[in-house]
Amino acid sequence: MAEKHSIGLEAIEKKGWWKAHQWLILRRFSQFGILALFLLGPAFGLWLVKGNLSSSLTLDILPLTDPYVLLQTIVAGAKPLSTAIIGAVIITVFYIIVGGRTYCSWVCPVNIVTDTASWLRRKLGIKGAGTVIDKNVRYYSLAATLIVAFVMQTVAWELVNPISILHRGIIFAIGMGWSVILFIFLFDLLVSNRAWCGRLCPVGAFYSVIGAVSQLRITADNRDACNDCMDCFQVCPEPQVISPALKGSGKPVITSANCTNCARCIDVCSEDVFHISSRYADKIIIKNRSPEAQ
Repeated sequence: MAEKHSIGLEAIEKKGWWKAHQWLILRRFSQFGILALFLLGPAFGLWLVKGNLSSSLTLDILPLTDPYVLLQTIVAGAKPLSTAIIGAVIITVFYIIVGGRTYCSWVCPVNIVTDTASWLRRKLGIKGAGTVIDKNVRYYSLAATLIVAFVMQTVAWELVNPISILHRGIIFAIGMGWSVILFIFLFDLLVSNRAWCGRLCPVGAFYSVIGAVSQLRITADNRDACNDCMDCFQVCPEPQVISPALKGSGKPVITSANCTNCARCIDVCSEDVFHISSRYADKIIIKNRSPEAQ
């Protein structure tokens, strides 16, 4: 049976279609735009960016390296190039500022697949097979990839990493790799909602470690206006991160390392409860609401 409540409908009626989807559209523009930059070289000979999401060179000047891949390389016993180290530092500093798991929602192409599966589950009213996967499994997966890299003395994870497979598949049309993406889609659709990104992916686990100290945050600074529609929980890929800020008595800032800063909660909220701010927003809010500030 299809869902009775249309998620985000009230936000569309109150704010308009664009404001109820603006962050989703911007995320898709970011994800497809990044893929387009990598496609320009093979398709048109315009090499603005060379490489892939693991390691690239922009305009033949700026090196960018996935710090997770660099970590695996070091654990595997290889000596990384200085440009790889510089590239990893640049990426790490960037995600410390904007949020570690921003990578998951604004860069990773697999996010488009899992978001589609989740959307279709809601539309079809699929409840799944009751499969519950512990949220810590992704951290076990992260540890396992490092152990395998150490034992095998190679970055073995990148051979089966769905992100790398999808990226190669889009750019170079690698056939069999698409079966992995199809499996993730069907597993998320029929077995366990958002299982890959939210419970299994070691890449997301790694970036959540960086996200623990990231500065850019979503805040429920207008939480008194919440009408309990639950739309934010329905669209959030990590709904457990919302409650402490929205329903708790403490800070209204979502400080969880697993928040992806996807901003869908901002889109679908008809009462404008959520906004993008910083991890220190609670101090600003308290100051503005103090008697001295009145």
